[in-house]
Amino acid sequence: MQRVRLLVFNAALGALDYRVPEGMAVEPGAIVVAPLGPRQIIGVAWEPERLETAEVPASKLRPIVEVLPAPPLPEPLRRLIEWTADYYCAPMSSVARMALASSAALKGGGTVTEYRLSGNEPQRMTPQRAAALDALGGEQATIRELSAIAGVSEGVLRGLVSAGALEPVVVDVDRPYPLANPDFAVPDLSPDQQSAADVFTAAVCDGGFHPFLLDGVTGSGKTECYFEAVAQALRQGRQTLVLLPEIALTQNFLRRFEQRFGVAPILWHSSVRSTERRRAWRAIASGEAQVVVGARSALFLPYARLGLIVVDEAHEISFKQDDGVRYNARDVAVIRARFEQVPVILASATPALESMQLAEQGIYERIELPDRFGGASLPDIGVVDLREEVPERGRWLAPRLVKEMEERLDRGEQSLLFLNRRGYAPLTLCRSCGHRFQCPNCSAWLVEHRFTRRLACHHCGHEVPTPDSCPECGEADCLVACGPGVERIADEVAELLPAARVAQATSDTLNTPERIADFVSAAEEGAIDVIVGTQLVTKGYHFPELTLVGVVDADLGLEGGDLRAGERTYQQIAQVAGRAGRGDKPGEVLIQTRHPDAPVIAALAAGDRDAFYEAETQGRRDAGAPPFGRWAAIIVSSEDEAEAKEAARAIGGSRPAHPDIAIHGPAPAPLSLLRGRYRYRLLINARRSAQLQKVLREWLEPLQFPRGVRVGIDIDPYSFV
Repeated sequence: MQRVRLLVFNAALGALDYRVPEGMAVEPGAIVVAPLGPRQIIGVAWEPERLETAEVPASKLRPIVEVLPAPPLPEPLRRLIEWTADYYCAPMSSVARMALASSAALKGGGTVTEYRLSGNEPQRMTPQRAAALDALGGEQATIRELSAIAGVSEGVLRGLVSAGALEPVVVDVDRPYPLANPDFAVPDLSPDQQSAADVFTAAVCDGGFHPFLLDGVTGSGKTECYFEAVAQALRQGRQTLVLLPEIALTQNFLRRFEQRFGVAPILWHSSVRSTERRRAWRAIASGEAQVVVGARSALFLPYARLGLIVVDEAHEISFKQDDGVRYNARDVAVIRARFEQVPVILASATPALESMQLAEQGIYERIELPDRFGGASLPDIGVVDLREEVPERGRWLAPRLVKEMEERLDRGEQSLLFLNRRGYAPLTLCRSCGHRFQCPNCSAWLVEHRFTRRLACHHCGHEVPTPDSCPECGEADCLVACGPGVERIADEVAELLPAARVAQATSDTLNTPERIADFVSAAEEGAIDVIVGTQLVTKGYHFPELTLVGVVDADLGLEGGDLRAGERTYQQIAQVAGRAGRGDKPGEVLIQTRHPDAPVIAALAAGDRDAFYEAETQGRRDAGAPPFGRWAAIIVSSEDEAEAKEAARAIGGSRPAHPDIAIHGPAPAPLSLLRGRYRYRLLINARRSAQLQKVLREWLEPLQFPRGVRVGIDIDPYSFV
């Protein structure tokens, strides 16, 4: 009798043993259906020696039901799942679930019926039908997906099918993607670019693990350099994964990719509809998918012939997952490249300090692009001291910044104002009684969104209409907006420069690929004079007529006690400054601040990145902080405050005594109530020599908590709220 050990997707069960029926072959990595009580579950066959489980007599083993018609998870991916689970103290089943992100893809090929507009008008037109016909345009998808796109019920769409306005189309779910051509449009590279591209292509040719840090100033053409490595992987019939931190960046990237290779790459992110995810997963697993561009979740897909990994904007904190499996995709990408024995390129104009340190140690090979492409110069950076150059009463833009914007408008050039705060104002209060609008689910203020007339929590999504009177004292017309958000700055620009065409660029306004594409097109065609945006516009965009960047509140990111605040602020401002002067015209950046002597502001003004990194490195070394020490957090939460507090005390009371580990807390988290759950934190600072994960597991595993308590471990945390 053959016994097989399965990793099943239930962390409480662990691994389970089953019997393989006569005539059935089950290899490691095979995806199977197995019985569990009265149900049938999906599991992945694993090497028995790598998963521990209770020994069950052979006579009690139940047989596997079937092996699903999907390629087995490759051995390097199984090792990655094990490493990620071990390093981030997460259940292996939770990590493996990310590799099987499309359950429909496991059932094999076949066809699916999609629908599209037929061009026929229904005889009976209702408002819902009219809205659906307007929204669908050239879309083709299943009824469920079209319902989400059009914002109407499935019943309305089925009525349109019956009326002949929507026609069915039978689609092969495994239809091949068009092939990219590595020689479609070979670019003319600068000598520095060509040198970098040659190093990357040689690494792809040679194979083997080779981590690179591509450190190039904004506008230096980093994308064109690693595109040559992508081209080489295509020539060799190998797959490439390109990770991007934001879905908003994909539209711009897709266009550049298509210009270079003749076709669009395969997309993988949360907005991709389910039928396309199924198609993409199967193409990736079979090796037919050539280049995949995606968010961090694309990292765990079962690539059959991976030849190159690229992490663009590798410094971005968006690569860190803050719930579930709390992994950092930048770091896990390097580990996957090591298991797959392929090169990995981390590209950034402002690399993370950890990446810089690894390059200093020779672990990463650092490739520099010190100059902008095509002779464009880096922008001049000036500081506006808001203590001396005070904005007019009730305004947020200093006179010098307004004057520079007026000059750009007169010359037909574009300006960008950066403020990393969505909405109109971060706080609304009553001038009569002082009532402040707070989220009922979080310890956070409700943010006014004047455009939609809503008060919204940016942590849990709770929304209420903006009231006409104070709910506390009943006074009418007494609500006061405190502080600026992007909407308020846009209103101020419209008042000061009434002739200017103003566009807001935030996750509220650019929330679909179509809206992003429309915004980029309008900016490139000169249909926008002033862009007011959040961190969404700090990277990836190239607008040749944009010659002025104004940072409205450079001090914002330095507040709140974030241990990486200085580095993060430097990266954000340096990135947004890099949007200026990317064409033939010189650029200028004005940074508004009340702390011009702060090290990060002084380094930005002086253009002295090395001095900032040296100071930040020394501070981290003195504090034993990453990359010279290790951080971890334990987050305890419950809907019952007393229960959460008691569980946190129990953890703190059983803390281990370890000479290389300091444990701080427990204490209420800065965001002590989040999505209806009360939160406590313990922060752990460890020497790099300490076996931190082993200590954490031995500390927490014996403890028992009430069912309502959740205990999460965050290794290498980026969020401290």
